[in-house]
Amino acid sequence: MIIDSHVHIGTTMEFDLRPEYVLYSMERYGIDFSLVSNIEAAEVDHMGRPLPVQTSQNDAFKKSLEFAAKYPERIGVLPWMKLRTEKPDAEFIRLLEENRSLVYGIKLHPFHSRFAPDDPSVEAVYEIAREYHLPIISHTGGCEEARSVRLYNAAKAHPDIAFVMAHMDLGSDNREAIALLGEAENLYGDTTWVSVKSTLDAIRRWGSGRILFGSDNPIDGPDTYLHNRTGDRSLYQQYFNEFRAMISPEDYDNIMYRNAARLFSIELQ
Repeated sequence: MIIDSHVHIGTTMEFDLRPEYVLYSMERYGIDFSLVSNIEAAEVDHMGRPLPVQTSQNDAFKKSLEFAAKYPERIGVLPWMKLRTEKPDAEFIRLLEENRSLVYGIKLHPFHSRFAPDDPSVEAVYEIAREYHLPIISHTGGCEEARSVRLYNAAKAHPDIAFVMAHMDLGSDNREAIALLGEAENLYGDTTWVSVKSTLDAIRRWGSGRILFGSDNPIDGPDTYLHNRTGDRSLYQQYFNEFRAMISPEDYDNIMYRNAARLFSIELQ
């Protein structure tokens, strides 16, 4: 079994991440369940400039819910919060409460908001996470606001909420993020663009209970699990194949599905 805790839909900037790509890839590559957030709630581009065309937080949430409602046994929703320009309002709470069975956590993206998760104004999001028992999964890496230590600060301040460091500092050697795993019991990491070597290091230091499989699927197209945009073999082929022989079956199952099932309260079929 495989649960992918880091999947996207939506169209913005250069990205065209279609729901049908998610379904196709899940079927072809044996993914049993995907946690999906909608990139259309991004607020700034890669350079930190405000996007000229913005989708509201609630409209992005609705699109994710519409997708999940068609495939509730395979798709779960992580509403993407617009940290800089919006706050959760009454409409957001209504959508959450009316669709609670489809919502498994909350997505933050400090890089595409250029707003840090340890800023006091994000407390409104954490109040919702606490009330509805929703873990937080947040992009880490690429700018000061998105450093893993900023999410660690939020985790330490909110010990009753689970936090996942997506990417464990994208584009780095992951050392700082891996070290932080041992500093907060409610802090986790995912494998999205993280080398198998770094994941093995995290397992050796803290055990297999702190890492979740994630991919950014379908960021490189419908065959993201197979190859990248240049046609080179995907990192995730290593996770599906060689990685299995490097660790115990129990550790492999923890990372590929059990940790996510436990953290996000996903019922295993």
